[in-house]
Amino acid sequence: MSGIALAGTIKNSAASDINSTDRTWEKRATQGRGPMTMLWQTLTAGTAILAAALTAPAVSAAPARNVILVHGALADGSGWKGVYDRLKAKGYKVFVVQQPQTTEEEDVQAVQRAIALQDGPVVLVAHSYGGQLITEAGSDPKVTALVYVAAAVPEVGESLTDLFKRVPSPTGEDIRPTGDGFLMLDPAKFRDAFAADLPTSQTDFMANSQVLISAKAFETKTKVAAWKKKPSYGIVAQLDRTASPELVRFMYTRANAKITEIPGASHAVFISHPDKVAAVIEEAASH
Repeated sequence: MSGIALAGTIKNSAASDINSTDRTWEKRATQGRGPMTMLWQTLTAGTAILAAALTAPAVSAAPARNVILVHGALADGSGWKGVYDRLKAKGYKVFVVQQPQTTEEEDVQAVQRAIALQDGPVVLVAHSYGGQLITEAGSDPKVTALVYVAAAVPEVGESLTDLFKRVPSPTGEDIRPTGDGFLMLDPAKFRDAFAADLPTSQTDFMANSQVLISAKAFETKTKVAAWKKKPSYGIVAQLDRTASPELVRFMYTRANAKITEIPGASHAVFISHPDKVAAVIEEAASH
């Protein structure tokens, strides 16, 4: 007999012996009424439970009920009031970040602080410059989705200045420096550049209550890009004269974001179209 044939005979014989032993043990265990019976029943039940667990379909994560809203440069959190009210009416827990805009690092920390206060999955939403902040802070495990509202979506190593070099702002020349390293938008040009679809009485107040931002924040390179791992949604304001819609679409496409276009909207789309913005946030929260 060849070596291969001999090996096959031994293998078949061993398998037969093992099967015979298993059947004998099973018979003895099931015929008895003592500990062996209980052991056999326990093993059988455990095997069935394990098999069911392994074959059951995966359970999807619960929808996020926490939403964090982050404002952009030259504005503050009060602009989110319309979106806030609509989300609260739907049962969401909403937190509005008031970052200092002194440095990009401190602003990211303000968003991270807000995330830490939440008790479950979070959707991060940002306008304009705030997009850079959620791009970094969004790496937190609690964050399930990112929503960019006419917002910056930088790659690792990019700053806002780098992005505006790709496609310059239509009204970039209306931004002027202060004597101590901050930037402001010329109040006389504010409505045209930032919020042309809002009433003049409202934009006059916004122009003279704008939150100045450190020029260094615009130069800070992005360290983490959460959109590479988190689902992203992007809103394009089609009449945006602060961030060119062409640049915004480029960033959203690069981030593989689901894009929503809002015709007639200015850069202040989060104020002028709260229903549409809230609808996108709800979609992001449900997935």
